[in-house]
Amino acid sequence: MISDHAAEKPLTSVMEDYLEAIYDLDRDQKIVRVRDIAKRMEVRMPSVTSMLKTLNERKLVHYEKYEYVELTEHGADIGREMRRRHELIRKFLTEILQIDFRTADEDACRIEHTLSPSTLDSLTDFIEFIQTCPMGGDRLNHFEEYRSRKSEKTD
Repeated sequence: MISDHAAEKPLTSVMEDYLEAIYDLDRDQKIVRVRDIAKRMEVRMPSVTSMLKTLNERKLVHYEKYEYVELTEHGADIGREMRRRHELIRKFLTEILQIDFRTADEDACRIEHTLSPSTLDSLTDFIEFIQTCPMGGDRLNHFEEYRSRKSEKTD
């Protein structure tokens, strides 16, 4: 059993990544196994087992050796929020800044853990504004032209 103090410690970015991965796997296949998580996270199964024990102690997953993994309600909430952040940031990077998908996906994974809720809300509002504003597309075309001219000057 963990102490109340340990339960209050903030989650690490790795813990958040695991919760997001478990959330995604649960949505995709409904049954989540240690080997599925290891493959998704590109880590060895003992690393997954160790993390699952930690997440279980924090009451974010239900995990017993040789059993399937299930998120608790709180764990699912965190996993869902991490997925939302990831998709929003990736969308911003690919659709607004025109970053290639793979780079944007990797960067989104790093960024999603560091943005405050208020910054993420502002980013969400900005993306929605650009997509719904009648002049949003025109302004983005100017941004692309600006970047093209800027790169020509530095070549």
